[in-house]
Amino acid sequence: MQSTEYSKIKYVKPLENYRLFIIFENGAIKLYSLLPKLQQPAFKALENVELFNSVQSDKGGYGIIWNDDIDLSEYELWKNGVLLTSIETLTKNVMG
Repeated sequence: MQSTEYSKIKYVKPLENYRLFIIFENGAIKLYSLLPKLQQPAFKALENVELFNSVQSDKGGYGIIWNDDIDLSEYELWKNGVLLTSIETLTKNVMG
Protein backbone atom coordinates (compact mmCIF):
# COMPACT_ATOMS: atom_id res chain seq x y z
CA MET A 1 0.00 0.00 0.00
CA GLN A 2 2.95 2.35 -0.53
CA SER A 3 1.17 4.37 -3.20
CA THR A 4 2.19 7.94 -3.92
CA GLU A 5 -1.38 8.72 -4.94
CA TYR A 6 -3.94 9.75 -2.41
CA SER A 7 -7.49 8.57 -2.01
CA LYS A 8 -10.88 10.05 -1.25
CA ILE A 9 -12.12 10.12 2.31
CA LYS A 10 -14.59 7.46 3.35
CA TYR A 11 -14.91 8.25 7.08
CA VAL A 12 -13.70 10.84 9.57
CA LYS A 13 -14.03 10.89 13.35
CA PRO A 14 -12.83 13.63 15.72
CA LEU A 15 -10.63 12.49 18.60
CA GLU A 16 -9.26 14.16 21.73
CA ASN A 17 -6.44 16.70 21.45
CA TYR A 18 -7.62 17.97 18.05
CA ARG A 19 -6.81 14.78 16.19
CA LEU A 20 -8.79 13.19 13.39
CA PHE A 21 -9.18 9.48 12.65
CA ILE A 22 -9.59 9.08 8.89
CA ILE A 23 -10.38 6.07 6.72
CA PHE A 24 -9.69 6.54 3.03
CA GLU A 25 -11.50 4.72 0.22
CA ASN A 26 -8.35 2.73 -0.58
CA GLY A 27 -8.46 1.26 2.96
CA ALA A 28 -5.67 3.35 4.50
CA ILE A 29 -6.28 4.54 8.05
CA LYS A 30 -4.53 7.73 9.12
CA LEU A 31 -4.33 9.98 12.15
CA TYR A 32 -4.11 13.72 11.52
CA SER A 33 -3.31 16.31 14.19
CA LEU A 34 -4.93 19.69 13.73
CA LEU A 35 -2.88 21.31 16.53
CA PRO A 36 -0.39 23.05 14.19
CA LYS A 37 -3.24 24.49 12.10
CA LEU A 38 -4.94 26.02 15.16
CA GLN A 39 -2.22 28.68 15.12
CA GLN A 40 -3.51 29.92 11.76
CA PRO A 41 -6.36 32.47 11.82
CA ALA A 42 -8.45 30.41 9.38
CA PHE A 43 -8.57 27.48 11.82
CA LYS A 44 -8.63 29.35 15.15
CA ALA A 45 -12.40 28.79 15.57
CA LEU A 46 -11.76 25.04 15.81
CA GLU A 47 -10.38 25.56 19.30
CA ASN A 48 -14.08 25.37 20.17
CA VAL A 49 -14.37 21.63 20.83
CA GLU A 50 -18.04 21.52 19.88
CA LEU A 51 -17.24 22.98 16.46
CA PHE A 52 -14.20 20.71 16.06
CA ASN A 53 -16.34 17.66 16.86
CA SER A 54 -18.84 18.60 14.13
CA VAL A 55 -16.38 17.58 11.37
CA GLN A 56 -17.71 15.56 8.46
CA SER A 57 -16.52 14.31 5.11
CA ASP A 58 -17.80 16.32 2.18
CA LYS A 59 -20.24 14.50 -0.09
CA GLY A 60 -17.65 13.53 -2.70
CA GLY A 61 -14.93 12.50 -0.25
CA TYR A 62 -12.64 15.26 -1.53
CA GLY A 63 -12.09 16.75 1.90
CA ILE A 64 -13.57 17.37 5.31
CA ILE A 65 -15.67 20.31 6.42
CA TRP A 66 -16.73 22.01 9.61
CA ASN A 67 -18.73 24.89 8.15
CA ASP A 68 -18.81 27.12 5.08
CA ASP A 69 -15.50 28.72 6.07
CA ILE A 70 -13.37 25.86 7.41
CA ASP A 71 -12.33 22.78 5.47
CA LEU A 72 -9.32 20.64 4.56
CA SER A 73 -8.61 18.76 1.35
CA GLU A 74 -8.13 15.02 1.11
CA TYR A 75 -4.61 15.74 -0.21
CA GLU A 76 -3.63 17.62 2.98
CA LEU A 77 -4.98 14.82 5.17
CA TRP A 78 -3.32 12.13 3.06
CA LYS A 79 0.05 13.88 2.82
CA ASN A 80 0.36 14.95 6.46
CA GLY A 81 -1.63 12.23 8.20
CA VAL A 82 0.23 9.44 9.97
CA LEU A 83 -0.53 6.01 8.54
CA LEU A 84 -1.84 3.72 11.26
CA THR A 85 -2.73 0.70 9.15
CA SER A 86 -5.11 -0.30 6.42
CA ILE A 87 -8.39 -2.16 6.45
CA GLU A 88 -6.63 -4.92 4.49
CA THR A 89 -3.84 -5.25 7.07
CA LEU A 90 -6.27 -4.98 9.96
CA THR A 91 -8.52 -7.66 8.48
CA LYS A 92 -5.58 -10.03 7.90
CA ASN A 93 -4.31 -9.56 11.45
CA VAL A 94 -7.67 -9.83 13.15
CA MET A 95 -9.42 -12.35 10.91
CA GLY A 96 -6.40 -14.52 10.23
